[in-house]
Amino acid sequence: MIFNPECECMDPGTRKKFQLARLKNLVEKLYANVAFYRQKMDEMDIKPRDIHRLEDIENLPFTTKDDLRLNYPHGLLACPKDRIVEVHMSSGTTGKPVVDEYTIEDINIWRESMSRTMAAAGCTRDDIVQNCYGYGLFTGGPGAHYGALNIGAEVLPMSSGNTSRQLMVLQDFGSTMLTCTPSYALYMAEEAADAGIDLRGLPVCKGCFGAEPWSENMRKEIEERYGMKAYDIYGLTEIIGPGVSFECEVQDGLHINEDFFYPEIIDPVTGKQMPAGEKGELVFTTLTKEGTPLLRYRTRDITYLMDEPCPCGRTTARMHRLFGRTDDMLIVRGVNVFPSQIEHALFEIEGTEPQYLIVVDRGATHLDEIELQVEVKREFFSDETRGLETLRNRIADVMKSKLQIAVKVKLVEPKTIERSIGKAKRVIDKRTI
Repeated sequence: MIFNPECECMDPGTRKKFQLARLKNLVEKLYANVAFYRQKMDEMDIKPRDIHRLEDIENLPFTTKDDLRLNYPHGLLACPKDRIVEVHMSSGTTGKPVVDEYTIEDINIWRESMSRTMAAAGCTRDDIVQNCYGYGLFTGGPGAHYGALNIGAEVLPMSSGNTSRQLMVLQDFGSTMLTCTPSYALYMAEEAADAGIDLRGLPVCKGCFGAEPWSENMRKEIEERYGMKAYDIYGLTEIIGPGVSFECEVQDGLHINEDFFYPEIIDPVTGKQMPAGEKGELVFTTLTKEGTPLLRYRTRDITYLMDEPCPCGRTTARMHRLFGRTDDMLIVRGVNVFPSQIEHALFEIEGTEPQYLIVVDRGATHLDEIELQVEVKREFFSDETRGLETLRNRIADVMKSKLQIAVKVKLVEPKTIERSIGKAKRVIDKRTI
């Protein structure tokens, strides 16, 4: 379902005119009201009057997560403090958190963005949405809540954790839609199986999953265990929260809410823009944000843009599902390794569970070594030793082929690897410089 056909199906040429007008307004506001951006633009010898075309955005400064931390808590505020009605902060960071401050208009834009997101996954006013994203300063729970309410659906604000209660509510209230991280959806499925609950026999038939990269094979696993259709959604606290982009029923890339968020792909080393179809680092500019708008925010997420028409009728640019991040990429013996590569390969190997842990360390020879801990299905683990050795060798061979480096494989029993109710922790890097 298309929530807002006028905006989502707008002629691309007309949309570009809106984007340019909003970009000009944004640059003027930031130059006038935010000392950080005024100094950056002065150093680059660029003024708001120099923005004539959308292409001129390449002349504007980037913003990084470090910039946000250095300006904690209110250094990037672009409006009077008394206009702020809500504040969120990022999770999973060290040191000072990343702060996002919202005016009521920012909340309205967030609500609209998430309504489009959830409607694309089939959410209607007839649905019962069990929202298992965390509430509080984390944006996941409130974002999905706002979107579902705006559509008119019934919302169960469960937040994350207390899995036995989640499963009870899923059964007793007849939830039809699930929202949470994909890793938590799989954890719930494991707990349901142990409790003898047949998820496929419940009304839940669709889900919006995000807040962490996940593979196509992980999607298939979720869909198989629940008997549902699983949709990928994307967002980040720095930009607005969830709702920046979303999959439609075609599930060929994520539609970007381009009237609010202007996307670029850059070479992560040179910072130069890259054309549609070429992989690089995703960058966003918040065209309409009032509280803490950002210019050219470097997300560190790796993807590419798709500009060919989508059969769903939406005309917005799409981004491919994430390949990984520039800052969680592992460099092992000179080889770039993304956890998503390992996950994708594992899901193709029969006998493994969708739970793994990558441990990187330096051995006695001072060379980098990867130990890949993989959970094995119960029936395989109880098999004879020869079968386990065959499986271990197969995993090692597949990893050597995919990654071009040797990986030590350690098979562990089901539920050995620690679970997370939020974003899954997949990598432990023990190396010291």
